[in-house]
Amino acid sequence: MTSDQSPRDASVVTRFAPSPTGFLHIGGARTALFNWLFARHHGGKFLLRIEDTDKARSTGEAIDAILDGMRWLGLDWDGHEYYQSQFWARHSEVAHRLLERGHAYRCWMSQEELAAEREKAKAERRPFRTRSPWRDRTDGPQADPFVVRLKAPQDGETVIEDKVQGRVAVQNSEIDDFVLLRSDGSPTYMLAVVVDDHDMGITHVIRGDDHLNNAFRQLAIVRAMGWPEPIYAHVPLIHGSDGAKLSKRHGALGVDSYRDELGMLPEAVFNYLLRLGWGHGDDEIISREKAVEWFGLDHVGKSPSRFDFKKLENLNGHYIREADDDRLAALVASTMGLEDEQKALLARAMPELKARAQTLQQLAGGAQFLFDERPLDIDPSAKALLTPEAQPLLKAARDSLAKLEAWDQEALEQCIRQVAEGQEVKLGKLAQPLRAALTGRTTSPGIFDVLALLGQCETLERLQDQLLEPSE
Repeated sequence: MTSDQSPRDASVVTRFAPSPTGFLHIGGARTALFNWLFARHHGGKFLLRIEDTDKARSTGEAIDAILDGMRWLGLDWDGHEYYQSQFWARHSEVAHRLLERGHAYRCWMSQEELAAEREKAKAERRPFRTRSPWRDRTDGPQADPFVVRLKAPQDGETVIEDKVQGRVAVQNSEIDDFVLLRSDGSPTYMLAVVVDDHDMGITHVIRGDDHLNNAFRQLAIVRAMGWPEPIYAHVPLIHGSDGAKLSKRHGALGVDSYRDELGMLPEAVFNYLLRLGWGHGDDEIISREKAVEWFGLDHVGKSPSRFDFKKLENLNGHYIREADDDRLAALVASTMGLEDEQKALLARAMPELKARAQTLQQLAGGAQFLFDERPLDIDPSAKALLTPEAQPLLKAARDSLAKLEAWDQEALEQCIRQVAEGQEVKLGKLAQPLRAALTGRTTSPGIFDVLALLGQCETLERLQDQLLEPSE
């Protein structure tokens, strides 16, 4: 049981409300995850709202990237996705109701007047707070353009009992008369988000703590309208491993980059984001089912979490080792452009390949030798192993392997060990040039696995390519 709600409360409604001006940022993905988990834990609803009011910057590509990233992480939302721009008429209606109730006013301040007030505040070394001369006047030039501002409370304080930050208070004198409707009649974000949250029945607003200051302004609208107040939970932002603000060099990429460029599995990213700022004892590997069972706001930390790409890679390696071989083969094959027959070979190789890989890219790199055309492009470190002294070892191996009738692990291991004994060398002394000749590199699955996967014909031909004397 969490301290903020009973274990099952179907009245809980959370939302994720991204702006479609770019990809689904990794920080946004964590916000979506926390909202999804909280709703699923309580048996409530998780809604998705695309805040596309900034038409100049919103793009269809960004919307597609957000929806794609959510689906990849398995963060399904209830019902259809909402688009904030569809509700402009409703936003305007609420602004006019606030005007009628005396909680908002029309303001004819010019940009020059606002700039002068801003400069005055700067000269007096105080924060700029809009205090319009039209706050208590109704005799403005009705034919001229105006904005609608909230008549914010000026006395006392506003207190939020935040489920992560605790009790947070702000003097009402610090809340300015912010704009609700622009001069062209379009709603501002500050108004739209409050109206949408109310109309969608959002009970818990879970988001980054960079929105904490906004909460006090938004709460002023809620109270002016006499609406139920949502429960707030402002989660500390993600920082880089050095404690600095998260940037691309730390891993501040889109979810699609983790999938397509970095080779991460969705369950690994899900697990890692879960542990960024939330914990359950010493548990590090947490399944989706356990995350839903255990999640609560009372275990969200108050300090910024640090993004550690190495930890994510290690976690991804764990999930790769746990993953189904056919699934991994399908994922890797799509990046390598393999045919169905090659995909089947890749699936057979997967138990050996995934044991030493942390990303899908590493899996693809480890599997590449299986599909390289002859003669192999031998990398320099491997070529250094193909010395004149290695020639008799390779020839002896080729001759013995050519006589094998059974091409299985047991027969291959017995054959290679007998060659090493016959050449009076340790197994490693034979395996190293053998690996170089067969794969073109110094690292690969075990040499017996390599032989088994390549098959007898391909093995003999690759060995022959590396022998200096002509074939007999």
